[in-house]
Amino acid sequence: MKSNVGGIDKVARIVVGVVLLGCALAGIGAPWTYVGVVPLATGLLGWCPLYPLLGCSTCKKND
Repeated sequence: MKSNVGGIDKVARIVVGVVLLGCALAGIGAPWTYVGVVPLATGLLGWCPLYPLLGCSTCKKND
């Protein structure tokens, strides 16, 4: 499982995930805001299962 999420993409995923989960826990927009687990997990793990299917990566290449 090679890292395919990097830089700004990783930070954005973590921020969006935390905000969505915060809204879910506060009762704002629940239950759909629990989907915030997905961007939070992909941001923390640095790997998105959709990227290989799309053939893209936001990680810098190590030559």
